Amino acid sequence: MLKLSVIVPFYNVRQYAPDTLRSLRANARDDFEFILVDDCSTDGTVDILARAERELPGAVLLRHERNGGLATARNTGIDRARGEYLTFLDGDDWLAPGYYPRLVAAIEELGCDFVRTDHVQCTARARTVHRAPHGRRNVRLRPRDAILPAHRSTSVDYPYAWAGVYHRRLVERGLLHFTDGLRTAEDRPWIWKLHREAESFAVSGLLGVFYRRGVASSLTQIGDVRQLDFIRAFDEVVAGATEDPDAANLLPKAVRTYCAIISHHLGSIERFEPAVARKLKAMSAAALRRMPQDALDQVLGSMDAERATRLRRLRRRPVPAAEVAA
Repeated sequence: MLKLSVIVPFYNVRQYAPDTLRSLRANARDDFEFILVDDCSTDGTVDILARAERELPGAVLLRHERNGGLATARNTGIDRARGEYLTFLDGDDWLAPGYYPRLVAAIEELGCDFVRTDHVQCTARARTVHRAPHGRRNVRLRPRDAILPAHRSTSVDYPYAWAGVYHRRLVERGLLHFTDGLRTAEDRPWIWKLHREAESFAVSGLLGVFYRRGVASSLTQIGDVRQLDFIRAFDEVVAGATEDPDAANLLPKAVRTYCAIISHHLGSIERFEPAVARKLKAMSAAALRRMPQDALDQVLGSMDAERATRLRRLRRRPVPAAEVAA
């Protein structure tokens, strides 16, 4: 068995793919494989990847005949992976030289199901270190103990799949795949499922992933209907928390996070296309009515006045069925 499988989806990132691939070369090892998943790019990205398959040690190119989104592309890579450990990288990000060997050494030393790491956020020329929101480092912990408290940023609010490494047994237990077809927020139900159902994890201070923000083709920069997949993603988070034996404690955290994301999108609604903005309001109002109402009342009572007022007003909004339909 190979030691590490690195799953890297690409979609129309011709400008950035060479940097990503060079950084993978600086992390190559005989027992590493790099699974390059082209999600039906139309800008020539696949030509760069075809050359990389020939020149990058351990590279394997998989091609989608239709665009399926990041979650589906990652699942394609997971299904092909042969490594004892798996990790992810996005096609417009890059790595420090020698980062993956250090990451593998960390999880082997700790002997846990998964390890989470810090990362560097890159916006234009600015560089900012972002820390995984957990104080205890390099210690095996129970993942569900890192979900709470509800009112503070915790490990489930740091969902980046590429900020960590994962043991193959999580694949075998059905915990590493993403919800197929989600176009955004695909990592939210994923990180919650990991923390609710995995047995052990740790946080490491390793720093080596450079996350590129502000890319024009990124869904975070585009106000079209794909952004609304966050509602399906968080419905899944709430459903998982509801079914959990510790639902009474987990639901306030799940509902609070859901409400915060709804409020965030409503606060920048001008970036959405008009029809999408209307659908956002209608779908968000319907989502508030689907939430466990006791938990929602508790959350709204503890939020700041501006967000709570915005959400209460939306909660009372009539919701025509036609506006909620996908």
